[in-house]
Amino acid sequence: MKIVDFVRPELIVAELTTHDKNEVIKELANHLAGHVPGVDRDALAKVLLERERLASTAIGEGVAIPHGKLDAVGKLVACVGRAPKGVDFDSMDGRPTHLFFVLVAPENSTGVHLKALARISRLFKDPEFRTRLMQAKDAAEIYKVISDEDAKY
Repeated sequence: MKIVDFVRPELIVAELTTHDKNEVIKELANHLAGHVPGVDRDALAKVLLERERLASTAIGEGVAIPHGKLDAVGKLVACVGRAPKGVDFDSMDGRPTHLFFVLVAPENSTGVHLKALARISRLFKDPEFRTRLMQAKDAAEIYKVISDEDAKY
């Protein structure tokens, strides 16, 4: 499974404008909904926020993977966001979160959804990869970093 199969360059936000956990989720949901036909931003934000209430999706090392299921997406889709100043996202390690990888799958895609979560988690465990993402100058460069890393596996 390749990340570039479900994230596109236009689904990357190089500099998030909000600095609050719930607002970051809403901003990313709004961005994704604006680029995926048929997706309602409020419905998507609700799904992501409900999942977040169960437990934080911040996995530590400055990374969070908010995720959920919504039939309107039709197929697995992702949106990447970066907050250079960091956001308090209730991370396991107590540190600010800088990189967000929103993953949304249709209701009936459990296997694909779990494989994607595992792939993303594995990729983001690499400190050099995270550093390259943080140093990228814009969304196009962030996408290139992801694409280049994806090509290694």
